[in-house]
Amino acid sequence: MITSVLVANRGEIACRVFRTCRELGIRTVAVHSDADADALHARVADVAVRLPGEAPADTYLRGDLIVKAAVAAGADAVHPGYGFLSENAGFARAVLDAGLVWIGPPPEAVEAMASKTRAKELMGIRPLDDVTEADLPVLVKAAAGGGGRGMRIVRRLADLDAELAAARAEAASAFGDGEVFVEPYVEGGRHVEVQILADTHGTVWALGTRDCSLQRRHQKVIEEAPAPGLSESLTEDLYALSVQAVCAVGYVGAGTVEFLVAGGRAHFLEMNTRLQVEHPVTEAVFGVDLVALQIRVAEGHALDAEPPRARGHAVEARLYAEDPARGWAPQTGTLHRLAVPDGVRLDTGYADGDPVGVHYDPLLAKAVAHAPTRAEAVRKLAGALERATVHGPVTNRELLVRSLRHEEFTGGRMDTGFYDRHLAELTRPAPDPYAPLAAALADAHGRSRFGGWRNVPSQPQVKRYLMAGEEHEVRYRHTRAGLAADGVHVVHADARLVVLEADGVRRRFEVARHGDQVYVGATVLTALPRFPDPAAQRAPGSLLAPMPGTVVRVADGLAVGAAVRAGEPLLWLEAMKMEHAISAPVTGTLSALHAAPGRQVEVGALLAVVEAATTEGAVAEAAAEDATVVDDATREDQ
Repeated sequence: MITSVLVANRGEIACRVFRTCRELGIRTVAVHSDADADALHARVADVAVRLPGEAPADTYLRGDLIVKAAVAAGADAVHPGYGFLSENAGFARAVLDAGLVWIGPPPEAVEAMASKTRAKELMGIRPLDDVTEADLPVLVKAAAGGGGRGMRIVRRLADLDAELAAARAEAASAFGDGEVFVEPYVEGGRHVEVQILADTHGTVWALGTRDCSLQRRHQKVIEEAPAPGLSESLTEDLYALSVQAVCAVGYVGAGTVEFLVAGGRAHFLEMNTRLQVEHPVTEAVFGVDLVALQIRVAEGHALDAEPPRARGHAVEARLYAEDPARGWAPQTGTLHRLAVPDGVRLDTGYADGDPVGVHYDPLLAKAVAHAPTRAEAVRKLAGALERATVHGPVTNRELLVRSLRHEEFTGGRMDTGFYDRHLAELTRPAPDPYAPLAAALADAHGRSRFGGWRNVPSQPQVKRYLMAGEEHEVRYRHTRAGLAADGVHVVHADARLVVLEADGVRRRFEVARHGDQVYVGATVLTALPRFPDPAAQRAPGSLLAPMPGTVVRVADGLAVGAAVRAGEPLLWLEAMKMEHAISAPVTGTLSALHAAPGRQVEVGALLAVVEAATTEGAVAEAAAEDATVVDDATREDQ
């Protein structure tokens, strides 16, 4: 009988496993890096153990330290969560060798399926060895791990070597294993998977399908169960292939078999020998707790002969601290407030006031809605996210709402290219036009009547805000009857709530302010100073860090005086275990370069300056002088 579980992970999944453990009366043990010393998962566990290490991003990859922590804390079992070492057979063996219970499949099964190349061989599929033009497009993938890291689509043969190198570096950073392989890329496919659960007594459950087609950078954004629109025969094929994969490796525990579905056919992708991020939608539909079932299987208990019946539909959306309109750039800062309406499940690794750092994945939370039908579940989740309170770093919340309401998604016609087609329209700013006024009136409340009062009523108070990249100026007045503004009736105004009436329609605005950031419902504004600081202005063509991170490389031969073209990658930042290309903002000449490999930068740090070319002739001349350097940089680093 398991009495104490160490979770070899962090954040949301650690908190989620701890929740089930508490319900079962099991003691919980957390491990944490120095960067996570005050993280929520370390605070909610019964015991927390520090993992020493100078590189926070690599700390959770130290299996030897985690096993040592489990023994020291008196844990008798280890749950790996997802990511990090969850699909590392060596770690699983180390746990077992230490006399601990491994809440996962046998190391041999992990070993067979954790390497995607070996998994495909078991399913009769071989990766591409010699790629030719006829094979394009192809997909470069990490052999270990998942989550979109170490994955690249290659459409030009000339780009293959550079993309292989980038994928190896990213995979090694994320999983400690730089092995990659190449396979055909299926255009326009749907990402469909089957949740499986197997015990040590020969029983295997196929707990329905999930559709995870809405992805950015090959990482899932919105998932649902069951996958809509599959024929009965295709569903049966998916179940049969999944059971085949389980039986091929003697699998035990929870796992997921993933496929690309196109043209009515299922193409095997991989088997994830762990719990998936999106497991809550399966739990909602089948009325089970998959973590509790993992623990029961690890204790040797038998599953029922038949799995429970599916009921209704569930949809999950991943709330990321990122800016989809700026290349999905991860964001950092303080998460001041996060809450969703009642009736929607929220799994998170953060509490109000927690910092969102640079070292780990930008996932803030997962919101899950369950309803009798797909349409009802989708509507429920979209409405909940729209009304959610999210105060802190920039997030993808608005993208999620719009995606859930897009006709392709509501009609079940989505595929993995959804965001390639629709990102521009889904990220087009549509801020509330009354938000700046509501922000100004809330800020004005509480100020002295005499301080705000003016003897000349024609001189209004003026405030300026930045909203959706544009500056807005707001004018209002203090009157004997209270605050007033032209064109609208101010029904009520205090520091937290403003009620406005225009054209007979009354609207309520909840307002919160954290520093210069003002949150009016779902609209975020930045309060601008009355007198801007000239020192804060940047020269035209300045290339600023869109996120905190580390400069990992600079384009070969790039130096001050080099000719560059708009959109050409100049350097790469690593943030949250992924590489992000930073490109020239304009065509011209590099007049300053402040970035060097290994340099740590914060958001807004000046990386380089590109002086825009004044004439086409100047551009051509500069390009001709530096053509070799630019061409080499393009071939090596794009």
